[in-house]
Amino acid sequence: MAWLMLATKLAAAAAEKAAARPTVSGGEAMMIGLIAIGAALAIAIPALATALAQSRIGAAMAGAVAERPELVGSAIIMVAIPETMVILGLVIAFMITTLKAGVK
Repeated sequence: MAWLMLATKLAAAAAEKAAARPTVSGGEAMMIGLIAIGAALAIAIPALATALAQSRIGAAMAGAVAERPELVGSAIIMVAIPETMVILGLVIAFMITTLKAGVK
């Protein structure tokens, strides 16, 4: 849920950046808006997939740890692995927001 809030804030920051520029043409404003939407989707979609994966992995690992307590270490690792998708989505979002600098 925190990642979704971060995506919303990232999109809001891009919108503020677009609104702060007084001489923005219509096409440029559209491009800035699409970049913001792309950055938000780059975080939101992996966040939803991670939530689904962690809910299933967490439930399965809770049952496994109840039967075999020595699996606690692997349970923590298994729950943390899907979180890398959101981190990669965040990296892609930052790359997308810097896209405007290279486009003329």
